[in-house]
Amino acid sequence: MNQRNSMLLLAFEDEAMLARELAEALGLPLAFISRHRFPDGELRLVLPKPLPERVLLLRGLQQPNEKLVELLITAPAAREYGARQLLLVAPYLAYMRQDMEFTPGEAVSQRHIARLLAAHFDRVLTIDPHLHRIASLDEVMPPGTGLALSAAPVLGEWIAAQVPGAVLIGPDEESAQWVSEAARAGSLDHAVGRKVRHGDHQVVLALPEVDVNGRAVVLLDDMASTGRTLIGSAQELLARGAASVDVAVTHALFNGDALPALKAAGVRHVWSSNAVPHESNAVSVVPLLVKALKPLLAT
Repeated sequence: MNQRNSMLLLAFEDEAMLARELAEALGLPLAFISRHRFPDGELRLVLPKPLPERVLLLRGLQQPNEKLVELLITAPAAREYGARQLLLVAPYLAYMRQDMEFTPGEAVSQRHIARLLAAHFDRVLTIDPHLHRIASLDEVMPPGTGLALSAAPVLGEWIAAQVPGAVLIGPDEESAQWVSEAARAGSLDHAVGRKVRHGDHQVVLALPEVDVNGRAVVLLDDMASTGRTLIGSAQELLARGAASVDVAVTHALFNGDALPALKAAGVRHVWSSNAVPHESNAVSVVPLLVKALKPLLAT
């Protein structure tokens, strides 16, 4: 294998679109891992063999439980088949929200999953992980192992091009820096609300006192799952006289009827990055990934 092709991008078929775009941008050969599910739920994974010494593995951790098992099988298998350096690109990193012991005996999954991944991969690259009470992945992984990128500037530029002069509104205080980065990139006004939780499926957004009458508003968040917070926010903003309400998120998880429910609530457009494959994907994170990966691949 020549020097240019001394690294391989390895991926799964359900992320083929992102994998192909990333491989082309990096100038790397691409191969896929095939999967077979047995009747009892176990998985059989087949990797290309042999592998080059350097392998870049793409695997987002939406629907995390099964995909974590895939990684636990793939990583040691890849090393058996020749990989000496193994770098994980996980655009969505699961289990980051459970970052403290809220009740006695509660497992701090953020810490444990981060350490698990660090034990199997030389580097872990992700986008907008849900970090609240820590500043970086260095606090839960060996320093230098984890690298967290932000799609906020990319989304901010996209929003400015689609809805010039829009007001960006973030869901809570923890999103302040993220929303401000997006607003700065798009030269847009912004404000931040406050989340009030009443359980896993009952979350309301205390919106900031900002005049939205006659203005286009974009609700901006790092991820959306049930969409209930965004639905309530959109309804209130429209009631306040907003000319339109759009939604932009990095990670479009959108479980169940979240997307049609958002449209039924009056949301005009829903945009997401392709960090998680979804029909709402409008913004590519590949340039962001390439910019971060090229220095790593050059070493």
